[in-house]
Amino acid sequence: MKNKGNIAIFVPHAGCPHQCSFCDQRKISAAQQIPTLEQVQEICRQAIAHPRRPKQLEIAFFGGSFTAIPEKEQNALLEAVQPFLAAEGVTGIRISTRPDCITPEILQRLQQFHVTAIELGAQSMQDAVLQKNHRGHTAQDVRNAAKWITAADFSLGLQMMIGLDGSTPEQERKTLQELLALHPDTLRIYPLVVLKGTELAERVQNGSFVLYDWETVLELCADALCACRQQGVRVIRCGLHAEDTVQSEAVAGFYHPAFRELVESRLFTGSQTVDAATSAGNHGRSTGCSRLEQSGCRTSCLQSGSLSGSWGFAANHRNSSHSSRNAANRKGRIRCFSNRWNCKDLSPFRIG
Repeated sequence: MKNKGNIAIFVPHAGCPHQCSFCDQRKISAAQQIPTLEQVQEICRQAIAHPRRPKQLEIAFFGGSFTAIPEKEQNALLEAVQPFLAAEGVTGIRISTRPDCITPEILQRLQQFHVTAIELGAQSMQDAVLQKNHRGHTAQDVRNAAKWITAADFSLGLQMMIGLDGSTPEQERKTLQELLALHPDTLRIYPLVVLKGTELAERVQNGSFVLYDWETVLELCADALCACRQQGVRVIRCGLHAEDTVQSEAVAGFYHPAFRELVESRLFTGSQTVDAATSAGNHGRSTGCSRLEQSGCRTSCLQSGSLSGSWGFAANHRNSSHSSRNAANRKGRIRCFSNRWNCKDLSPFRIG
């Protein structure tokens, strides 16, 4: 039985005041409309009654900018789930929203409904990148919202997107540094996936936007996992959730149903590279990973057994008391997976 999990309630595109260049939440969440209050309650009932449910559950409103929904509708959704907070193992309510849709007054109201965790869709901390992708908020909005959330004693989650139009690998690293400086409890890492009908799909088609290659994206994500491990930040998602609608609608970008395993296999092979260089007296030789060269973080990740540790926790919900056994099993699976999926065989989806 898993230790922790979410009762996921999707409110696709609800409340969002902008149409981001990459966004189609209805396809990402495989949902087309906000569920009714009766549907919300039925989702909760079924999840709590499930015989193989995790020991701890969090009711989670995902998919839109929850605090941008009209306040009356927010309150109705939150009120609908209140009876289930008394169920055994239900620990609270998680919401996701935009950085510019948080104020101290909003947080005070959310506390009255027992909201315990708030995720901010930061995506980037580079204002030029945010503007080019029509995010409608600034990096300072992220800093302000994060400060208010932590000051009000909510659990803070942040989300970043790797590969947005206008960004560079160096800017991705700066974004990660700035996000970690806000001391989040959790982080979600989303590699860009370009969906049909979005503005980015048009840019890819007309040649005005050229994506990273797979090698670059996997390296950036692997570096991010290591950095989060070092700072004790749990990465609760790496890659878009596997959905048939996403796979069928993706026209470019970096979608894979086991994206995180691709990244973790990179950590494993990266450790072999640095070990070989060290034993040959070539410590510091370029390995293609700036963080690895500077801090040896990938080696420390593997030596600490963190492939099944804190940053791997959300994908597998492993019990920490079994960490040694799971670390060995996890490494074995990654080794096999790495042999099966050669990243040189992967390329961004193409249009036409």
